[in-house]
Amino acid sequence: MTMVRPASTQRALRLRIAVLATTLGLCTLVIAMIVGGGSDELTPAGLPDPGQFTAWALPISRLVSDLAAVSTVGLLLVPTLLLPARTSDLRGAAVDLVAATRWTALVWAAAVAVQTVLTVSDILAEPVPDLGLTAIQSFVFQISQGRALGVQFVLALVLGLAARWIVSVTEAVFLLVLALIALTPPVLTGHAASAGSHDLAVISLLVHIVAVSLWVGGIVGLLWATAAEAKRGGYAIARFSTLAGWCIALVAVSGVVNAGVRLGEWSALFSSGYGTLVLAKTACLLGLAAFGAAHRRRSVARASASPDEPLRWGPFAQLATAELALMAATIGIAVALSRTPTPVGSLVYTTPVEALLGGPLPPAPTLDRLLFGWTPSGVGLLVVGLGGALYIAGLVSMRRKGGRWAVGRTVSWFVGLAIVAWATCGGLGEYSHVLFSAHMVSHMALSMVAPIFLVLAAPVTLALRTLPGPRIAGERSPRGILTAALHSRVVRLLTHPLIATAIFVGSLYGLYYTSLFGTLMSSHLGHAVMQLHFLLAGSLFFYVLVGVDPAPRRLPAMARLFLLLLVIPLHAFFSIAIMSDDSVLGGSYWSQLNRPYQQNLLDDQHLAGSVSWALGEIPMLVVIAAIFVQWLRSDTREAQRHERSEARRPAGDTDLAAYNRYLARLNEVDRERESKESDTARTPDG
Repeated sequence: MTMVRPASTQRALRLRIAVLATTLGLCTLVIAMIVGGGSDELTPAGLPDPGQFTAWALPISRLVSDLAAVSTVGLLLVPTLLLPARTSDLRGAAVDLVAATRWTALVWAAAVAVQTVLTVSDILAEPVPDLGLTAIQSFVFQISQGRALGVQFVLALVLGLAARWIVSVTEAVFLLVLALIALTPPVLTGHAASAGSHDLAVISLLVHIVAVSLWVGGIVGLLWATAAEAKRGGYAIARFSTLAGWCIALVAVSGVVNAGVRLGEWSALFSSGYGTLVLAKTACLLGLAAFGAAHRRRSVARASASPDEPLRWGPFAQLATAELALMAATIGIAVALSRTPTPVGSLVYTTPVEALLGGPLPPAPTLDRLLFGWTPSGVGLLVVGLGGALYIAGLVSMRRKGGRWAVGRTVSWFVGLAIVAWATCGGLGEYSHVLFSAHMVSHMALSMVAPIFLVLAAPVTLALRTLPGPRIAGERSPRGILTAALHSRVVRLLTHPLIATAIFVGSLYGLYYTSLFGTLMSSHLGHAVMQLHFLLAGSLFFYVLVGVDPAPRRLPAMARLFLLLLVIPLHAFFSIAIMSDDSVLGGSYWSQLNRPYQQNLLDDQHLAGSVSWALGEIPMLVVIAAIFVQWLRSDTREAQRHERSEARRPAGDTDLAAYNRYLARLNEVDRERESKESDTARTPDG
C-alpha cells in the first residue's frame, strides 16, 4: 500500500522547491545582466531614462513569466503523456497537477500584463507613473510586439480559467497544446526579429523555447507528483527520459544555430558580453546534460526494473531538485540574453534590400549557383533535420524489435527531404526570394515533387509500428493517440478527395491572384509560411492519391486516376494564366529589389508560367505510374490471398469444384421438377 503525504507536507515541499528555483533564477539574472552589459543598455548616457524601476523590473517580470509558463506546460505534460491512466478521466495525482495549472497560468498572465506595461515604459523612456492608458492601448493594439504580448496574456488567462473545468485526459491534451501555442507570440516579434537571417533566428528560437519548456516543465511536473508519491511513477520517469533526450538534442542544435545567427562570427563569442553569456548558458546546458545522464543511470534504471513503484521522495527527487535549480539559473541567463545587445546587430540591414531579404542580394544566377548554392533556412533545417532524425529513430526502433522495413521506402524519404533542402536551403531556395521564376520552381518542388517521395515512404506506418503502446490496460498510448487522430473527424474531412483537391488547387489561385502573395513575400515569416503550406498541401493531396499509410478512406485506382486527370488541366490553366497575364503578381515586392539582372519583371513572370507548364506534368506522370504499380500490386495481393484461401481448403475443394457442385444441384432440382410435372400430366382427371 502506498503512503500519501499529508496535503500540508506536500505544499511545504513544493513551496520550498519553488522558492529555491525562483531565487536562484533571480540571482543569476542580476549577475548576467551586469556581466553581459544588459543593465548598461537599459540606461544609456545622454538619452531619456525610464528609471531604475523599469530597468530591473522588466527582466524580472520576464523571468517570472517564463518560469510560470514552463511550470504550466510541465504540469499539463505529466498527466497527459507521462502518467499512465486506465480510464479517460483524470484521477489521483493527475487531478492535482491539472488543478495546479490554474494558479501557474494566472501567474503567467499577470506577469505578462506587468511586462507589457514595463515594455511601454522602456520604449517611451518614461517612468511607469507617467504613462497614460492611451499609450498602453496603442502599444497593445498597434505595435506588433504589443499585440504579441496581448495575445499571450489572453491565452494564459484562458488557460487559467479553463483548467478549472478539465476532467478528462483528452481535454488536458488540448490544454497542453494551447499552452505550447501561448509560448510562441513573443518569439515572432522579440529579440530574434532584429537579427540577420530572420526566419532562421525565429524558428530556431521557437524550437529552443518549446524544447526547453517540455524538458524543464517535465521536471517540474514530476517533482510536483513526487511530493504526493504518485502511483506508477516509474512509468512516467521512463517515458520522460526518452522525451528529455529529444529535448536536449533540440535545445543543443537550436541553441548553436541561434547563437551563430546573433553572434555573426564566432570570434564574438569571446570578445563580447553577449558571447560571455552564451558560454555561461552553454556550461549550464552541459551541466543539465550531466544530470540527465545521472538520471538514466539511477532513476530510469530503477524505474525500468519496477515501473509500478510510486514516485518517492528520495534520490530521484533530490537529483531532480538540483537539476531544476540549474534550469532556473539557465532561464535567468536566457532572459538576460534577451536584454543584451547582439554583436551582429550593427552589421545587418545596411540597405533596404538587405532589410527585405534578411541579407545581401545574391549575384546573378548561374546553373552552378542554383544547383549547389547554400543559404540556411529555418523551415528547411527544421523539416529536413527533424524529419530525418525521427525517421532514423523509427528505423532503429524497428531493427531493435526485429522488424523489417523496405529499403525503397527509406530511400524515398530521404530523396524527398533532399528536394525540400534544395528548395529551401539550396541555391533554388536562395533565388526563390529574388526571382519569380525561381520561386515558382521552388513552389513546384515543395508541393508537387517532394511530397510524392515523402508519402511513398510511409512515415505514419513506421510511426505506428515503433511508437510506444499502452503500458497498462486501458491506457491511451502515443500509438493509440496517433491511431485515434487518423480516424478523427478532422482528418476524415481533410483527406476527403474533394477537400484535399480544393486545398491543393484552390490555394494556387487564392494565393497568387490576391494581395496575399505580395504580403507574404514582403515578410520573412510570410515566406516561411508559404513554404510550409506548399509542402503540407502537396503532402495531403498526394497522400490521398498514392499514400500507402493508413487512411480513413481508400479510393479505388480508377477514382484516383480520375481525380488526377481533373487536377492536371486546372494546374495547366493556372500556368497559362501566369504566362498570359500582363500585370506583375506581387509587383511591389519584386520592384523593391531593384536587381541588376532579369530586370523585366513581366518576362520573369512569363518564364515562371512556362516552367510551371512545361515541368508541371512530369510529377503527374510519376503519380500515374505509382497508381498503376499500386493497382497491379493490389491485384497481385488479392490473387495471393485467394491462393492462400484455396490452399487452406480440403483437397479438391476449390472454388471451381464448389461452383460445379452448385450447378449440379441446380440441374438435379430441375430434373426433379420436370419429373413431378410429367407424373402430374399422366394422372387421370378427377
